[in-house]
Amino acid sequence: MNRDATIVVTGAAGFIGSCLVGFLNENGYENLVLVDEFHRHDKVHNLDGKSFREKVEREHFFEWLQQKPPVDFIFHLGARTDTTEFDYSIHQHLNVDYSRKVWQYCVRQNVPLVYASSAATYGAGEFGYNDDHELPYKLKPLNAYGVSKNEFDKWALKETKYPPFWAGLKFFNVYGPNEYHKGRMASIIWHAFNQIKENGDVKLFRSHRPDYEDGHQMRDFIYVKDLLKVCYWLMEQWSAGSPVENGLYNLGTGTARTVEDLAKATFAGIDRHARIEFIDMPEDIRDKYQYFTEANMSKLKKAGYTDTFYSLEDGVDDYVRNYLSTGDYY
Repeated sequence: MNRDATIVVTGAAGFIGSCLVGFLNENGYENLVLVDEFHRHDKVHNLDGKSFREKVEREHFFEWLQQKPPVDFIFHLGARTDTTEFDYSIHQHLNVDYSRKVWQYCVRQNVPLVYASSAATYGAGEFGYNDDHELPYKLKPLNAYGVSKNEFDKWALKETKYPPFWAGLKFFNVYGPNEYHKGRMASIIWHAFNQIKENGDVKLFRSHRPDYEDGHQMRDFIYVKDLLKVCYWLMEQWSAGSPVENGLYNLGTGTARTVEDLAKATFAGIDRHARIEFIDMPEDIRDKYQYFTEANMSKLKKAGYTDTFYSLEDGVDDYVRNYLSTGDYY
């Protein structure tokens, strides 16, 4: 992609979006249009030191598009990601209707699109974690967020008019810098680090299922730096004239690890012995909690992606030592 290309990043002030802006800057892209709600003071530092052309408020984005020449590429990462938000109308507006409008713009203007889907679409995993195009119609997500992401995936798959290239990336459990603002929805590592600093120990949720021991709930944890590399690779493949096949792609490591492993890695990152206490899971999320996720990554690998992913220990160590311990941003 020409370094003067106009690239849109929605959700640009958030965790993954702001990291992507930084990664694009590192690779010579500065003609960036950032879309988000920019009034939140707790997200301001996510964009400190980053280069971009302009900011556009989320609800003014489509008006802005009508007044400007077509852009060259869109990373649509903006969404309501709060899995404890039970008002589906909010998810419908931001995760479904808004995404449809982004898609339709890309169709009209022939703009390639990479958008964020989610492993939350897989629900309890009773149908597995394969990113084939038949599975979304069977899935039973456990919360409104997952439902909305799956609804958009299904809508996109049924569309007969689509962007010249599109990929919906099913993000698994992403962790890394620039999530300071996320509060309750931040990664287990962020919470663990702050608990260790305050009390010297980490509190993890007990298992409320007899088939999982406490702390042995398993997730596919992916470091945000790996996610950025995949997003960038997809754009470069398009630019080089050899885009991957349109469709949905899992984005995890392909290896599930326990939450206890995650906590121990966090202790190791600040050179302390692990002290873990188990507490009851809040009732409002207890029946919506995923006990196991593991991305089948064969589709992305078959498409030609060959880079290795951070191990859990290496990713957590980098995050804890170079960001959380110093208060730095990516």
